[in-house]
Amino acid sequence: MASLIEAGWTYLITHFSDFQLACVGSFFLHETVFFLSGLPFVYIERAGWLKKYKIQAKNNTTEAQEKCITRLLLYHFCVNLPVMLASYPVFSFMGMKSSLPLPSWKVISTQILFYFIVEDFIFYWGHRILHTKWLYKHVHSVHHEYATPFGLTSEYAHPAEILFLGFATIFGPAITGPHLITLWLWMVVRVLETVEAHCGYHFPWSPSNFLPLYGGSDFHDYHHRLIYTKSGNYASTFVYMDW
Repeated sequence: MASLIEAGWTYLITHFSDFQLACVGSFFLHETVFFLSGLPFVYIERAGWLKKYKIQAKNNTTEAQEKCITRLLLYHFCVNLPVMLASYPVFSFMGMKSSLPLPSWKVISTQILFYFIVEDFIFYWGHRILHTKWLYKHVHSVHHEYATPFGLTSEYAHPAEILFLGFATIFGPAITGPHLITLWLWMVVRVLETVEAHCGYHFPWSPSNFLPLYGGSDFHDYHHRLIYTKSGNYASTFVYMDW
């Protein structure tokens, strides 16, 4: 398995530059993981499947779902992609590399755990600030247009919020200068985590049933059901900050 991963990585770094992999490659990976993990919840909700696991009885209209997808594509290409391009010099300066050898799984898992803790801490305080009266009205209310969230609403937000809370996601990697494969794996698990938190379903196999301190869909769905400053549950991943 390790040899296959190394062979695949050798192909990538041989045929593409660091800039292409870190920017265009990261964007392509993000879009692929995000839409492949989020779109199924759109069709599950439309078809009325798995109703017994749905947290809220209310369903989103087809028009509301399509509006979300259209806006997401606009924001991703007009906000996310430029940010990825602009952040490359920072990551490069901090020591990010793509060359062989690849880091060990121990190093990768330790760094990703660190990123989760750092991101959750920054996100919690940033999210609380967004629930102050002025910022909620003019910025964060966009994300709360969907009181009944589904997977793709996880990244449906005002462009200013995308930049503001996106900082929480990139801060950990930016200060540690990880290997690119670590950055990609962090991106994958972070996207899967936030899609799961917004999916609108709580399954027997949901991570919150097995991982202590993990919030998950039920935890964050509560945040969307309530209005404005009274909701709580501000953290992105864990529950201890809200405690």
